[in-house]
Amino acid sequence: MTIDRTTLRWNGWGPTKQENPLPADSPKWKWVEEVLGMSHLPSTPPVPLQDICLPHCRLSGAIQEKLRGIVGEDQLRTDDYERAFHARGKSYHDLLYVRAGRLDVAPDAVIYPRNADEVLAIVQLCAQEDIALVPYGGGSSVVGGVNAVAKSLGGAVLTLDTTLMTRIIQIDKVSMTARIEAGIYGPHLEEQLQAHGVTLGHYPQSFPLSTLGGWIAARGAGQQSNRYGKAEKWLVSAKLATPKGFWTTEATPASAAGPNLNQLVAGSEGTLGVIVEATVKIHEVPARKDYRGYLFKTFAAGVEAARRINHADIPVAMVRLSDAPETYFFQAFSSSNADGLKARLQRAYLKMKGFPETPCLMLIGHEGAKETVIWAQEQTEEICKRQGALALGTGPGRHWYHGRFNSPAIRDPMMDRGIGVDTLETSTRWSNIANLHEKVTTAISDAISSHLPEQHARGLVLAHVSHSYPDGASLYFTFIFPRQLDREVEQWLAIKRAASDAILMNGGTISHHHGVGTDHAPWLPEEKGEIGMSLLKATKRELDPKGVMNPGKLFG
Repeated sequence: MTIDRTTLRWNGWGPTKQENPLPADSPKWKWVEEVLGMSHLPSTPPVPLQDICLPHCRLSGAIQEKLRGIVGEDQLRTDDYERAFHARGKSYHDLLYVRAGRLDVAPDAVIYPRNADEVLAIVQLCAQEDIALVPYGGGSSVVGGVNAVAKSLGGAVLTLDTTLMTRIIQIDKVSMTARIEAGIYGPHLEEQLQAHGVTLGHYPQSFPLSTLGGWIAARGAGQQSNRYGKAEKWLVSAKLATPKGFWTTEATPASAAGPNLNQLVAGSEGTLGVIVEATVKIHEVPARKDYRGYLFKTFAAGVEAARRINHADIPVAMVRLSDAPETYFFQAFSSSNADGLKARLQRAYLKMKGFPETPCLMLIGHEGAKETVIWAQEQTEEICKRQGALALGTGPGRHWYHGRFNSPAIRDPMMDRGIGVDTLETSTRWSNIANLHEKVTTAISDAISSHLPEQHARGLVLAHVSHSYPDGASLYFTFIFPRQLDREVEQWLAIKRAASDAILMNGGTISHHHGVGTDHAPWLPEEKGEIGMSLLKATKRELDPKGVMNPGKLFG
């Protein structure tokens, strides 16, 4: 099963016919205007595709014929829609260009191979002809990871779309592994696995519109990574088509035969080759799921509870803790009547219990056998209560679970009204969580305050712990701000630089699960060090001597 590209938004997120979560007559717009201190919300619609002039195709007729000889006439696309759709990913930065009709980085053509042999032939032709090749799965990158960047000014770019490669080749229920082609979308993958009673359990927020190969290439994390692991944990083996030929990594459960080369593939972002298939760890479909909420008086108390849960080795699927601004924003944004009787009674009750006006919400998820889930839920609730938490039951958990993939759809209508919405993430050790949270929040807030379109405008900075480990956790930041419409790219760059500098200066990683792409490449050398970067670049040169694989990503 594949997704017809024409049913998706080429300049936004999701299906073209999806319901608008923020219609023009929504009362939430007035609240947003007030919270951001804006005198009015301008109309800032995207430029229609028919009004955009794309660059001329730089692939010669002879090269196009060679490509058609590999995949067939219909699998090489040079029409405006395909080129526009594959020009960039789905970051806020990408959409500033795409919505403005600035498609100077559009690929010259898009090719859809149907199997690994076709991919290898394409890769080797591009290496022979010195044509930049950009691997593309769901295109959900938010760090510039799939942007159609040429090797040099005026050079040709071919985007290779993997989404016709969707077979589950083998399910081994004895070893609990599955061998799967890399272009399969998340919903199709889980539908096929669960028909056999098993699951990968990898559910990133981009799940409906991202692919297995993309998850591995970006070293991604699903919302239940506490139970199922990040991509580098569930990856058993990968097969790549490189300019030097096929490369298949080791597939044994453990080995002392030198470094595990799967760790080079996970996070390689298409710079070493195209991931054509992968063997992954699978699990039985959980018999029971339990998601519930807890309120903490402070973010620090919630962090301490999350740390203790991890150190107690309790089998949790997810521990997600929002800070006070994020708890307030999403509660107010989703409430139909924030000043109604029910809301006032709730606030009065919390005040009586000694909670501040803006507490912090934690969501804890358990998945597995019934007895294990019941025991684990009791243990985590006891830890939370010892940190002063108020148990809210399963209502908040069910609400989050049923809408867990919906948040990206809010960004498009926000951008239609002059509002910027972006995210970034990092991770650090438990002893540094409070410091990193404070420093990055302040850096983003100060940068927004220095780049606002009107005097009384302001931005919002929200954060949550999204993934946790015995030694630390990730921090995920969302920032919402009025756009400087005459210099919106410069505004974003200033915020991004401030946040990224603060992350590295205060003991964080430049990315926990989004990847590096073009956006984080300037900060990678500081994190990896001179020797580390030399090793990575040497691997790149060995597999891709001409540098045709996804230029400009990871290494800058």
